Amino acid sequence: MGVGKMRFFGIFAVWFGLSIQASASELRVAVDIAPIHSIVAHVAGDKVRLDLIVPVSASPHDYAMRPSEAYNLSKADVVIWVGEGLTPWLEGPIEKLAPTARHIELLGLSETQVLPFREGAGFGKHSHGEHVPEEEHDDHETHKEEGHEEGHEDEHANNHDDHAQGDPHVWLDPQNAIAWAYVIADALGAADPQNSAVYNANAKAFAQRIMVVSDEITQQLEVVKGLSFIVFHDAFHNFEQRFGIEAVGAISDSDAVPPSPKRIALVRDLVAAQNVQCVLAGPLPNKGLVRAVAGDVPIVEVDEAGAGFDLGPDLYESVLRSIATALTACLPK
Repeated sequence: MGVGKMRFFGIFAVWFGLSIQASASELRVAVDIAPIHSIVAHVAGDKVRLDLIVPVSASPHDYAMRPSEAYNLSKADVVIWVGEGLTPWLEGPIEKLAPTARHIELLGLSETQVLPFREGAGFGKHSHGEHVPEEEHDDHETHKEEGHEEGHEDEHANNHDDHAQGDPHVWLDPQNAIAWAYVIADALGAADPQNSAVYNANAKAFAQRIMVVSDEITQQLEVVKGLSFIVFHDAFHNFEQRFGIEAVGAISDSDAVPPSPKRIALVRDLVAAQNVQCVLAGPLPNKGLVRAVAGDVPIVEVDEAGAGFDLGPDLYESVLRSIATALTACLPK
């Protein structure tokens, strides 16, 4: 037998072994992003096999699944995802690869509080009572005049289509996470009745823990009330709303679409007019762009999806606390 055939049969044997192992009776759950994985991990405990579709370090907006991730999705009994507003590419694979699984789209739940996107460079309500003109809806013309490619315009248009479902960063409101824990417990209990009581108890424990965390963050953020800060893109609205703070604007509508020259000019004016003290941004591939917009204003990096934290039940709490810590880091020393 040739080396090539031996290698093929070796790979087949490994794949067959994985298939046999996966055919065991354990409940399998696939989730889209790390914060949701963390919430499910709290509720599920050690009773399920939990698979993450989008790695912590990857963008959920345009990720291409690896074969192993597609395989795990195809074996799921329950699929839990934020929704099309966050991962527009994922609905098709879920329907094709896991058609018989129970699907839970968190954005579609009646229990989920969904906020609208804040459009424009400035968010309108400023702490000093000044008004900075909102970005006109003629960016498409601006892009054409400056020679941007048609494909970029299509991407911008698709971004606005995604906005129709509301702000997808709904996990940053801990009240949503608490509500989801009970929904998840019910779904797991329906699929695995013998452990239903365990899932319900875990959901209750998670809810109690997150209520304590929320109270602690509320106290921590008292010192930043009235802080003038901007964000790279409007990812933290749910967190701001829950804890009674508000960014004055955003450099970009989305981390998937770069800001236009007009948008950059508007944000520069905003930074000066509102005496902005800080820029809150995720891990930045182009920190030079933010620096060009914000000048000497400090940039504090924090990731709403948990980059930098270990995957597991502690990640969700770590994300919430990291945002609060980033905001307090914005205060003058």
